[in-house]
Amino acid sequence: MYASLWRILPGPAWLRILIFAVAAVFIVAALVEWVFPWASDTFLPQDSTVEE
Repeated sequence: MYASLWRILPGPAWLRILIFAVAAVFIVAALVEWVFPWASDTFLPQDSTVEE
């Protein structure tokens, strides 16, 4: 998978690394900003308590 991504990115190696790093930062930021809060609200864990 990474080899195919590497082949389709344009430019020399330093530009490919820069594009890949920017894309990775954008993906992580999008996950933290929108996906994780949505998943947290949608899939609420069951409240469980241990009684003695």
